[in-house]
Amino acid sequence: MKLKIMIGQMEVIPGHPDQNTNTMLEMIGQAREARADMVVFPEMCIPGYLLGDTWEQQSFLRDCEEYGREIVAASQGLTVLFGNVGIDWDKKGDDGRVRKYNAFFVAQNGKLLGRENFPYSFRIKTLQPNYREFDDERHFYSLRKLAQEYGKSPEELLSPVYVNIGGQKLALGCLLCEDGWSEDFYVTKPVTALKEKGPIDLFINISSSPFTVGKNQKRNRIFSRQAQEAAVPLIYVNNVGIQNNGKTIYAFDGSSTVYAKNGEVINYCSEPFSQSAEIFELHLNSDGSPSTAGKLIDNQETISVYQALNYGVRQFLSSIGMKKVVIGISGGIDSAVSAALYADAIGPENLLLVNMPSKFNSQTTKNLARELAENLRCFYTVLPIQKSVDYTLKQIESTPIINAASGDRIQLKISSFMAENIQARDRSSRILAAVAAAFGGGFTCNANKAETTVGYSTLYGDQAGFLAAIADLWKYQVYDLARYLNQQVYHREVIPQGIIDIVPSAELSFDQAVDDGKGDPLVYPYHDYLFRAFVQWWDKATPEDILTWYGDGNLEEKLGCAPGLVKKIFPSAKEFISDLERWWKQFTGIGVAKRIQAPPILAVSRRAFGFDHREAQNGVYFTRKYKQLKEQLLS
Repeated sequence: MKLKIMIGQMEVIPGHPDQNTNTMLEMIGQAREARADMVVFPEMCIPGYLLGDTWEQQSFLRDCEEYGREIVAASQGLTVLFGNVGIDWDKKGDDGRVRKYNAFFVAQNGKLLGRENFPYSFRIKTLQPNYREFDDERHFYSLRKLAQEYGKSPEELLSPVYVNIGGQKLALGCLLCEDGWSEDFYVTKPVTALKEKGPIDLFINISSSPFTVGKNQKRNRIFSRQAQEAAVPLIYVNNVGIQNNGKTIYAFDGSSTVYAKNGEVINYCSEPFSQSAEIFELHLNSDGSPSTAGKLIDNQETISVYQALNYGVRQFLSSIGMKKVVIGISGGIDSAVSAALYADAIGPENLLLVNMPSKFNSQTTKNLARELAENLRCFYTVLPIQKSVDYTLKQIESTPIINAASGDRIQLKISSFMAENIQARDRSSRILAAVAAAFGGGFTCNANKAETTVGYSTLYGDQAGFLAAIADLWKYQVYDLARYLNQQVYHREVIPQGIIDIVPSAELSFDQAVDDGKGDPLVYPYHDYLFRAFVQWWDKATPEDILTWYGDGNLEEKLGCAPGLVKKIFPSAKEFISDLERWWKQFTGIGVAKRIQAPPILAVSRRAFGFDHREAQNGVYFTRKYKQLKEQLLS
C-alpha cells in the first residue's frame, strides 16, 4: 500500500498552545490541499515540552485540551497524529495533582481513535526519561505505572491504533520519543512488544528531542535497526525551536527521518533547525534505496555546532524581545568568536563591541580588538578602566572600617588578586551594564566551558551577562568554530589570525602579559579533556580515576588528549597531583557557587551546565582510594 504523508516538522513555542495550534492548522490545510492521507506532528507540539511547573496550572491544562479539540475537529478527510498532554481529571498523579500523561493522539474525520483497545483515546509514553534535562516523572504518569494500577504488565497494555485509509485497515505503532530509545532500559521494549501483539503496518515516533552533538548518528543506528528487525517502516518526527528549563537553553534541530522496512533512510528533512511541511510517498511493503542515506548530515562536525548556536542565539533573542547586543571585546579568542556569532545572527548594525583596557592590556590585543570590529563592520568603542579601578582601590584602602561597638578602626588592604577581580567587575557591572542599557540591548557572557568548569571567572564580572552562548564549548571547539566562521560563514578573515595565534590570557596583571607569552593557568590541550571527563562522561570521572590511569600509564588514552602531553606538562607526580587537586577543588568548590549564579547556557554537548549537569554545593571531597593512590605515587 502507498501512503501520502506530510511530516509537520514545526517550530514549537513552549507555553503557547495558541500559536502552536495555529501552525498546525496551517499545515493541516496544506496537507488537505495536497490530498495527503496523513499528517504527523511532534511530541507535545501543542503545549511545548520543557515548561517547568507550568504543568501545575490547571487553567493551562484546560487550554491545551481545548486546542487539542480544535486539531481533532480539523481532521476531516485525513488522519492527523500529534502530541499533547493527556489529562484524566478524575485521577491523581504521584504528586497528588490531577493526573497528566505525555500523550500521542490519532484523529480522523473529526474523531479520536484508539479507545476500543486501550483505557484512553490516546496513547501514553511508556519510558519516561529522568536524566539530563528531562524531568518527566515529576509531572507525568507513565504507561508502566498505569499498567501496574490495572494489575497488568506494560506489554499487555501496549496496543496499536487502527485507522482506515483508502478502505484499508492499518495498524499504527505509536511511540513517544524515549520509547524508541529502549535499549537503555532493562524493562519494556515498546517496539518489540507492539510487534509481538500483532501485525504492525507502520511505526511512528513523535519526539521533542533537543540537539546534541552526535545524537543523530546514534538515533539513526537505533531506529534503522528497529525498522529492519521488525520489517516495518518507521517515521520519526521531531520539532524545531528552542525550549529551556531556566538555566539551560536547548535548540531543537528537527532532523525528521523516514526509514523503510529494511532500515534504509528514504526521506530526511535535510535542513536542520528549519520548520518544514514536507510531503512524501511511503510504500509500506517496499525496501528503501541506500543512496538516500548519503544525504544525512554528520552532526558531530563543527558545522552542526555553528548551526545550533546561530539558531539558538537568534531564537533566544527573539523570545525575550532583545534586538541589540553589547560585547566586551578583549582581543582574545572567546570574545572574538562571540562577536562573530552575534554579528552573523543579528546583523552587525545591532552589535556594539566595547574594548575596556587597563594598564595591563597590551597594544597587541587592543589592535586586534579594533581589527575585529572593523572586519565585522559593527559599532565599536574604547572605554579605558584604569582611572575608575585606581579610584576604587584608593577609596577602599583609604576609608576606615569602624567597629560600631568599640569604636576601633581598621584599614582594608586590596591584594593583587582582588585587584584583578575589581577590574573584571568594573568592566561588566559598571561599563557593559550601562552601555547595554544606553544601546538598548543586553551584554553577553563570553566564557567557554573549561573556564566555567573550574570557575575561572569573576562573579558579577566576566561571568555576568544575559546569555552564555559558547559556555558549552571546550576551548579547542572555540578555536574550531573561529576557523569555521572565517572560512565557511564569512568567507574572509573576520577573526584576525593574530587572535587565533595569541596566547589565551585574561590580561589582569603583568604576570599575564601576552607579549611575553604569559597567559591563563589552564593548559587547554590537557585541561579541556580532563574537565570533560569530570563533566560530560556518562559515568563521571573523579580524581581517583585520574590518578589510577596516571599510575597505569594510560591517562592520555583514557582522556583522549595527545600522547606524551602529560609528561611534557608535569615532570613529576607531585606536580601532576598538585594540578589535579587545584582544579578539582575549584570544580567542586567555588566553581559550583559561580555556576549557580551564571547566565543561562546554550547547550550543544552531552552534558551542559545548568539543569542538565545538576549539582549541589557539597564541598570538596576526595575518596579513600584516591588518598591511598596519592600516598603511593608520592612515596
